[in-house]
Amino acid sequence: MRIIAELPHPEFKISILNMNNKFIVKVEQGSLEQSYKIPEMDLTDGVNSVFEILDEEFLKTVASRFSDMRKDFKDAYFRYNY
Repeated sequence: MRIIAELPHPEFKISILNMNNKFIVKVEQGSLEQSYKIPEMDLTDGVNSVFEILDEEFLKTVASRFSDMRKDFKDAYFRYNY
């Protein structure tokens, strides 16, 4: 697995990796991570197509999902400790 690109973003770290004929989009925020696997053969313009997929609407849902993930983890951690 190798990193082929990193996209700047004010809220997340976005890395695009390549492994086994797939692009892996890894989005990190603090201790949380989301990843998406896209077969190379599904894209017409290689990694440039990945950049197009990562549009503003998609990144808004990623931010919302991070918020949900953080809440879920805090709730589970609270149940564990109390």
